[in-house]
Amino acid sequence: MIPYNFSLHKIDNTVDFGFSADDYSRFKFGDDLVARSFGKDLADGFIRYYLADNLITGQIVVISSPYSFIPTATFAMKNHFVCQLNRWLVENGGLAVQETKVHRTITYKEDYGELSAEERLSLIGNDSFHIDKDFLTGKTLLFLDDIRITGSHERMILKMAKEYGLKNEMHMLYFAELVNKNIHPNVENFLNYHQVKSIFDLEDIIDGGNFRFNTRIVKYILNTTSSSFTIFLERRSIDFINQLYDLSLGNNYHTIEAYSKNLHLIKDYIKNNNYKLI
Repeated sequence: MIPYNFSLHKIDNTVDFGFSADDYSRFKFGDDLVARSFGKDLADGFIRYYLADNLITGQIVVISSPYSFIPTATFAMKNHFVCQLNRWLVENGGLAVQETKVHRTITYKEDYGELSAEERLSLIGNDSFHIDKDFLTGKTLLFLDDIRITGSHERMILKMAKEYGLKNEMHMLYFAELVNKNIHPNVENFLNYHQVKSIFDLEDIIDGGNFRFNTRIVKYILNTTSSSFTIFLERRSIDFINQLYDLSLGNNYHTIEAYSKNLHLIKDYIKNNNYKLI
């Protein structure tokens, strides 16, 4: 089955992306208010340009980008996409969507957004994706991701579908897609870090009242120099520190040497029960 691809924004230059680069950066680092806007916009676009003329009356399953323990930024966008899509489906005689997860097995330190197409494929090619095939039988699948740059993730999804023998109708949905192949794939990093230049730029997002942890912000915090990391921790609540530590362990970040020093610092903070951090 050849999937139907839909992207809300087509990136053909590095001046006008069609969306705010600052917003995208905040979204990638856990701003759920932006995730809500992106998710609703993606749902509205998919409805307007596809579903309005191609109503899916059967069961739809929405699947966010693969993750292990800590969700990706796309997961937050997916939550709002589902709510917006459900409202339209129910009002138009469709079924409320179901959800499932693509499990992934590999955890890596490298920042995917700065890699070339070849490096991306080499890195992700070592990973393996898993899904509940029986749950999907006879259903239409919507795979969501925030951005399509080289298509490496998509190829891994299609490889998984082939290995599982999936015969489902599949749709690949993206908030944005790089359509100008003359633009280097590291434009993704330009967007990711547009408003985040240091760990202290995260404070506005975390303290904004709409923060959600995701893989990117956890890895970014753990990869910060210990001097800046210590100052950052002193400004965080004990609840934040406990959640950061538990998420890190759940994603096996304690097995990555580059993160070990900062994880030991977190462990010491918790062990000493330093309530000055509150």
